[in-house]
Parts: sequence; C-alpha cells; structure tokens
Amino acid sequence: MTDDSSPDSIGSKSIDLDPVNSDPVNPDPSHQADSVVSRRRFLQVAQIGGAGAVLAGCAPGGLEAVIHQVWQPVNQTVGELIFDPQKLAPEFPESAIQPQALLTNDSQTNRGLQTPLLDPQTYRLEITGDVAHPQILSLAQLQALPVKTMTIRHVCVEGWAAVVQWTGLPLQAIAQLVQPQASVRYVYFVSADGYYESWDLASALHPQTLLAYRMNGGLLPRENGAPIRLASPIKLGYKLSKWVVALAFLSNLPHRQGYWEDQGYEWYAGL
Repeated sequence: MTDDSSPDSIGSKSIDLDPVNSDPVNPDPSHQADSVVSRRRFLQVAQIGGAGAVLAGCAPGGLEAVIHQVWQPVNQTVGELIFDPQKLAPEFPESAIQPQALLTNDSQTNRGLQTPLLDPQTYRLEITGDVAHPQILSLAQLQALPVKTMTIRHVCVEGWAAVVQWTGLPLQAIAQLVQPQASVRYVYFVSADGYYESWDLASALHPQTLLAYRMNGGLLPRENGAPIRLASPIKLGYKLSKWVVALAFLSNLPHRQGYWEDQGYEWYAGL
C-alpha cells in the first residue's frame, strides 16, 4: 500500500454522508482487490484477538462479513479504552527524515482517474456537522491558525514505514473554532477524489493530529495530498486522508465509515 489514504462526494453546502448511488474510488494503484482479504484478515486477528478474531480470519466470505459486523464495535471499544489522548508518539530529528521512503503513486485510484489538482487560491475547507459555528475556510485562513511541525513515522498497513516531517494546524484548532456539541464522538473527512474516512473524536483531537500543508520543509506535493491532508503518528496510513476538502463533527457514526473499512479493514486502526 502506498501513501495510503484519501470521504463521500461533497455538495456545495453540505456533506452527503451516505449517498445512495455513490461509488468512491480506490485510493491507490497498488491496492489490488486480491490483496484486500489477506490484509483485512491480518488486521482482524492482530487487532481484535481471541477466538472470534481467529474465526473472522478463517471464515468464508459471507460469514466473514457477518463476523466483522459483530466484532467491529468490540474492536472500536477496546481501541478507545487503551488509547491515551495525551500520550505523544515518538518524534525524530530532521536528520532522520526519509524522503524516498514515503511511497506514493500519481493517482490514488485504480480507475485511471487523475490525481486531484486543487488550486491553492480557490481551495476551501468546509467544516460542518454538530457544531455551533460551521465554517468555510480558505488555505490562507487555515495557515493563519496555530501551526505545528512534527517529524514522525508514517506506518502503512502493508508493513513499510517512513519518517516524514509535516507542518500544519492541529485539528484541535478547528474544533476550538467551530465548537462541537457535547454529543460529538466522531470526525468525518471528505476528499476531492471521493475517498471518505472517519475517526474517533479523541484521536482526531490528539495533539499530533494535523491538517498538514507542508512536508519535509517544502510545500506539500500534489501527489501527497496538496493542499491539505491528514498527518498523524497514531493511525495507520489508510486513515490519513489526502486532498481533504470537508470535514464534519458527528454525534453518530455514518453507515459508510471509510473507504477501506467498508471493505473489511479495521476501523480504529490505531498505533
């Protein structure tokens, strides 16, 4: 899996969290269908544990889907219980950056679609959901918010990792701006290419979860998600959406939880 990431289609004013006929695109050329099952089963066994997870890793397709539906809430609960929202992941000196190790492709899709090209001058991030103050922010406005630079390890579900430096605004700053309601438990991300993803609120508000616009000391490259992408050392790479154009603070998790999660990948995907 390459720089694995990048939610449903976005309307001009609101996020459609569960369109009837949507068909989100496959996020990377290397994510072939024949490798989904093996990676999914590995995650189920590794993350959940116990007899149920072993069965989920060995069950026929139909039964596996049922088991996944049953065990996913358990997996989420366990992940949230062991997660410390204030514990920081290791950070590294600039000398440790591995510029060639972060694998990418020209496109996140397997369907011949071009990598999104978003004009920084006209780019807007729509922030909605169960919040007191919805916002539509330009890139300049995002860059005027508190900034953080961190050099962290990006970990892919396929087993490779890369030390990368990211600069951007902590998602905490967005939450302070829009004031989520007390009932909010999730954050939902929409990308320009149709990719969709959701996080638990505690992970989204972790001090090391950024909306990044710079990488390794330079501007964020187009193929890595420019002008805005998620960056964090506490989630696997497929949770780190690229080309983010909208996000929503939600009290309930939508039926469509994430592009890869809807194909059986583990939802919490914490590190």
